[in-house]
Amino acid sequence: MKIPGLIISFLLLASFFSCSEKEKPKTLTGEEVISQIKKVNDYWQSTHPEPANAFWHPAAYHTGNLAAYQVTGEEAYKKYSEDWAVKNEWKGAKSDNKADWKYSYGETDDFVLFGDWQICFQVYADLYNMDEVKDEKKIARAREVMEYEMSTSQNDYWWWADGLYMVMPVMTKLYNITGNQQYLDKLYEYFSYARDLMYDKESHLFYRDAKYIYPQHKTKNQMKDFWSRGNGWVFAGLAKVLQDLPENDTHRAEYIKIYQDMAKALSDCQQEEGFWTRSLLDSEHAPGYETSGTAFFTFGYLWGVNNGFLDEKTYKPVIDKSWKYLTETALQPDGKIGYVQPIGERADQHKDVGAETTADFGVGAFLLAASEMVKYLNK
Repeated sequence: MKIPGLIISFLLLASFFSCSEKEKPKTLTGEEVISQIKKVNDYWQSTHPEPANAFWHPAAYHTGNLAAYQVTGEEAYKKYSEDWAVKNEWKGAKSDNKADWKYSYGETDDFVLFGDWQICFQVYADLYNMDEVKDEKKIARAREVMEYEMSTSQNDYWWWADGLYMVMPVMTKLYNITGNQQYLDKLYEYFSYARDLMYDKESHLFYRDAKYIYPQHKTKNQMKDFWSRGNGWVFAGLAKVLQDLPENDTHRAEYIKIYQDMAKALSDCQQEEGFWTRSLLDSEHAPGYETSGTAFFTFGYLWGVNNGFLDEKTYKPVIDKSWKYLTETALQPDGKIGYVQPIGERADQHKDVGAETTADFGVGAFLLAASEMVKYLNK
């Protein structure tokens, strides 16, 4: 029996629309991202029930944890950071003898002026600001340390790229709490030292520190070596500073210019699968997936689009690819964030970075990015 041509045409057309409907990409929602945030953060907190110390990497996690709290409203997240702060006495390094305070590099309690012991002050300031009734003890140590530091003649406190994330936002947060202009003046003074030391004006990227400046240091293919996570710290740090910086700040335009120039430079380095390799310009120098730098970049791009500093049309493809990597490659079925390069200072420092390789600061970076994604989707 022959089927009339009109019926065949109708069946083909129906089949086409049916297939097209199936192939149409599903629209991501804020609720779905919140579900991912809870999966990741609940996994981390359930596997790390005891408060860690106040050094840089637990503190970096808590900057992401509080961002997650703000978009989810999960009181357990806030309590987790409060318990951590209480355990650490609302301090970083705990020495009270100012004559012994140091800032070069150190993990002991006398390195009070070292930025890795100061990132915790961001978290304390955020917790202070969340309270209806302000508790000055939460920021007392932060003010004591930073105001002592600002009274010294040194300006070289931020000699490594990571330090810009660790401490720049502390300065703007404490300015907004105290109204003390010195916080903004010293922010620019210390930033200027770091910029002149590490910022490559040609590439619009930051070297990790003075040891890695070209041509003294080169990649496997004789190129400039810009470490992904190091630039992630800077890019995210600038976003956090711009969030809190007054509109009339004298140096606001310069911070914006460097942030926007970095955004363009970083977009040119992104891999097709959405991640950034550990050495930004030379993918062969340290090949393979890496999540911490990628997550900080994703946060930086999303924040910029959400707040009108970056053009959405230009950077949405960058965000879409990096988000796909973060949620389909980095995020494991149990909620673990994988492919996080371990603690270190250079691109080629670790050979085996895999799905099981995770760290607190990498989780924090993912939470920052995911929290901004919620805001982006809910605009």
